Amino acid sequence: MSRAGIQWFPGHMNKARNEIKEIMPQMDVIIEVLDARIPYSSENPMVATLREGKPVIKILNKADLADPKMTQIWKDYFEQENGVKAIAFGNDKAAEVHRINELCKKLVPHKVGADKQIKAMIMGIPNVGKSTLINVLAGRIVAKTGNEPAVTKAQQRIKLEDGIMLYDTPGMLWPKVENENSGYRLGATGAIRDTALEYEEVASYTAEYLIKAYPELLKTRYKIDELPESDWEFVELAGKKRGCIRGGNQIDTYKMSEILINELRDGIIGRITMETPQMREEEEIMVAGLRAAAAAKKQAKEDEKLQRRARARKNRR
Repeated sequence: MSRAGIQWFPGHMNKARNEIKEIMPQMDVIIEVLDARIPYSSENPMVATLREGKPVIKILNKADLADPKMTQIWKDYFEQENGVKAIAFGNDKAAEVHRINELCKKLVPHKVGADKQIKAMIMGIPNVGKSTLINVLAGRIVAKTGNEPAVTKAQQRIKLEDGIMLYDTPGMLWPKVENENSGYRLGATGAIRDTALEYEEVASYTAEYLIKAYPELLKTRYKIDELPESDWEFVELAGKKRGCIRGGNQIDTYKMSEILINELRDGIIGRITMETPQMREEEEIMVAGLRAAAAAKKQAKEDEKLQRRARARKNRR
């Protein structure tokens, strides 16, 4: 994974973005499906750009894998924004799914009636569980599901109860993940194809966070009495405990990295949330600074180019 940020934007995603932009004015409400373990990193900034002030229901999906205390903190945080409602879904979606229809009607009451239809667009990054949620909403299999990111590649419309027409969209990442921290979290939770990752880098980042945020879960899962301070020491120690040994009695850190990431994704380590609202705000400031620095560098290059041209014209006279 590049230190400059992830760039992974298949052609169908670019096509979908243009289609979404085209039909967005017709929509009444946006349903954005997030991963409850990474509510900030699984937010697509294109949604904020494209939504045009429309009400949003943020669904913290996979909440059964996330830290329940942090999920509540994130729900409260999101709902501070005008026109935003947040709900959490775990495995038992069927018992809770009616809440989405109720929220749609509450957010756009002027569209509720016998001869009216609420148009709701459902969006989410790859592998966030959007297709599974749609099938529960529809009460039948209408969307293809899978553990690989980017399964849905085309839009479709699904008629729901209560006069709601659901517009499904492909799972989309944005053209470039500028925040390196978000890139690692997206990799750890499986939102990006594993072929686009450096497993050991992602495992190193994950271990560093878990040592600080969930030390007891790591100790219990990997049978370690005292955690080392550094992420890489942890990977090596856990690898030794798990018997990840290769030729020359060397610890196979790649194999241990795979184990750590897969056990995080499957919830085997425990219920973990990899970011907080405070982290979001700090990282937003960091990204804004990087963006401003890049813009200033680009402008300086343009100014230098103009000065060279001006000097060249002066010398020709």
